[in-house]
Amino acid sequence: MTTDKKEPLLSNLKQKRCIISLDDTIEVCIGDFGWTQFVQAILVSLAWVFDAQQSFISVFTDSHPTWHCISSSSSCQINKNICDLPNDTWHWDMPTRASIVSDWSLECSSSVITGLPASSFFVGCLVGGFLLCTLADSSFGRKNMLVLSCLIMSITGCITAFSTNIWMYSALRFLSGFGRATIGTCSLVLSTELVGRKWRGQVGIISFLCFTFGFISLPGIAFLNKGNSWRAVYLWTCIPAVVYTILVHFFVHESPRWLYLRGKKGEFVKTLKTIANPATRSKLTSSFFETLFTDLESNMSVLASQDLDLYSAIKLLIEKGWALRRLLTVVLIGFGVGMVYYGIPLGVGDLGFDIYLSITLNALSELPSSLIAFFLIGKMNRKGSLLGFSLLSGICSVGCALVEGSERLKWFQMGLEMLSFFSACTAFNFLLIYTLELFPTSVRNCAVSMVRQSLVVGGALSPLLVELGRNNSLFSYGIFGVCSATFGLLTVWLPETKGRLLCDTMDEEERLLDRNIDIPTSNSS
Repeated sequence: MTTDKKEPLLSNLKQKRCIISLDDTIEVCIGDFGWTQFVQAILVSLAWVFDAQQSFISVFTDSHPTWHCISSSSSCQINKNICDLPNDTWHWDMPTRASIVSDWSLECSSSVITGLPASSFFVGCLVGGFLLCTLADSSFGRKNMLVLSCLIMSITGCITAFSTNIWMYSALRFLSGFGRATIGTCSLVLSTELVGRKWRGQVGIISFLCFTFGFISLPGIAFLNKGNSWRAVYLWTCIPAVVYTILVHFFVHESPRWLYLRGKKGEFVKTLKTIANPATRSKLTSSFFETLFTDLESNMSVLASQDLDLYSAIKLLIEKGWALRRLLTVVLIGFGVGMVYYGIPLGVGDLGFDIYLSITLNALSELPSSLIAFFLIGKMNRKGSLLGFSLLSGICSVGCALVEGSERLKWFQMGLEMLSFFSACTAFNFLLIYTLELFPTSVRNCAVSMVRQSLVVGGALSPLLVELGRNNSLFSYGIFGVCSATFGLLTVWLPETKGRLLCDTMDEEERLLDRNIDIPTSNSS
């Protein structure tokens, strides 16, 4: 009796593909999307909730509180600079413990000092992104890296609540950002590798929705703590994150794909059997895996020799002129989009609206952005969409600065702010998809990682501009808009990728460029 007759599951697998691949193997063993996979995907995606909370928590903890005069004399006027008034003539509207600005008397400090904590967080994200990005693919794995990142971010956040000065606070925010850097990537990769190809797009959207939920929940938590210490906001967001990290450690499985590629065949088999439904589990016999491993090793030997880490991939991108031009273009676009995406929520308190309502409306505007990416990405051109949303975001952001000071146009200004933020969210979603299609498989992960880092660089600069623009929004919203629109215009030099088949190697992409022909679409012969 042949092996195929002994193992019907293996026979079906061989009929499905002429060459047995690891993706097909995992999909046949655990199915497309079962109940266990659903629970795993939800649990892993919840990391984005805490990621969003720590990304925007400084909007409330580092805000400039409002104040009022306590003297009827002419020495105190509400339209004067607070630093020009005697200390005994005014008082904060909220208790001094409500913000680090009032708690540590930073109201007259330079914009560099007051914006340092938020900038430190994003600089930490930038440093952590470069130093930790390869660990999930190499020694640590997706699950362990997710646990480690969440643990660093959450524990550091708890310690931040006990900061005694701006310098200690900024240093801890840097460490929190350093740990947070890989949470989004690890969560997204792990959740999508636990399900079949058919459901990977939908599972990815679950992650984005969790980020939106985390963003929306933040003003609610801050509102419930209104009048209490800013330190309580950190504890309310970070203690649940510690509990979540423990749950992930004990109840989430490592990616079967990573386990096999790292030679952990025992754990690979155990994970597949645990995730598989009961009907399939009985067919996952020892003889099935013995035959399967033999076939996989012979078919994957070529693929293994093509693996590239981040740093060798960067070298490849720099050596090829066309690749470097594309990379610099998408990185600059990401920088401009990042300034708007992170800068607008940080500066929305300066528009004169209720900060809790403003942040909630901004967070809600991410929902239609995710839905557009989910339903329309297959129908909309990448080049035109990215250009359009980048320009719209920039124009609306500049508009926010130009109408400042007009009470009649207050709600119009808020509408421009929301439209700018929505456009930035949508532009970033399209930018990630566009980047995936602009680069061949051999350097694709590296290119996407660089674009994500450029977003963080824009985020690191935005708090300083927000501080500079407290008295004149042209220095914050104006610069955000100019950068988004200017860098967005660079899209015109990129090729359109909608409907095209993706190249796998640099040589394949280069041959098409040398022939000066388009990459054939999926419908072409």
